[in-house]
Amino acid sequence: MVRTVRDLGVDELALAGRPRRLVPFVLGWEPIPESISLRGGDPARFLLEPVTAAAVVFDEGWVLVDGGFDLDRVRDPEQRAAHYDHANYTAVVPPGDALAEGVAGAGLAWASLAACVVSHVHLDHTGGLRLVAPGTPVVLQRREWTWLRSGIGRRETVVVDDVLGADVEVLLVDGDTDLAPGLGVLDTRGHTPGHQSVRVDMPGRAVVLACDAADLERNLTERTPCGWVGVRGDEPDAQRSVDRLADLAGLPGVEVWPGHDPAWGPWMRPPGD
Repeated sequence: MVRTVRDLGVDELALAGRPRRLVPFVLGWEPIPESISLRGGDPARFLLEPVTAAAVVFDEGWVLVDGGFDLDRVRDPEQRAAHYDHANYTAVVPPGDALAEGVAGAGLAWASLAACVVSHVHLDHTGGLRLVAPGTPVVLQRREWTWLRSGIGRRETVVVDDVLGADVEVLLVDGDTDLAPGLGVLDTRGHTPGHQSVRVDMPGRAVVLACDAADLERNLTERTPCGWVGVRGDEPDAQRSVDRLADLAGLPGVEVWPGHDPAWGPWMRPPGD
């Protein structure tokens, strides 16, 4: 069970210095109709999309952004059937534990994890909380937390116990928020009521992790939101968010990484390459 839920304090996270590197992780894959990831896309064309996460590494400490599937649930026959296997969807995971192995391969220790940032509470983003130490801070938008607590229940998109059953401390933010020098979250609601993207300012470049506010590079270049909007009526928010990200992608020195694009370079090469 979640230990506490409270507002994030100023300079609260156990981080020192600034972001020095960004480590991309591919934790699995999911077959997705193009029409889900791109409004107006072909519903008969399926993309094998990467399930992604990233580590933001500071001079001291690091932050995990998203966390893929809960592998214990994926590999349990009953839970897999309930949450991850449907007529047009399944979770595809490699042997072992890609998140644990990726963290170790990047030379990171879970003991120095300062916080997790969860972009939104869909089940392909919340599973990493199973690996964190008790009491780890988890940053969520207040709107997303309210939505999660309100009884949302499409079992094929949200596993509420990934968050509500985790022994973590939920820290709530409202809209754009600086988490630490060089690290902040951006309000990109629309895909879900409290979706947030993450901006990382490193020496010589800035990277915005769009997460599911832009699944594909085409969302950005065509200024077209994803076809999936979690709550009816949020379509205008989704459009505003993808426009915002497209504007950022046009700025010098700013890279916007779409969250599920199988052809996006950082999701195609191993960490360190």
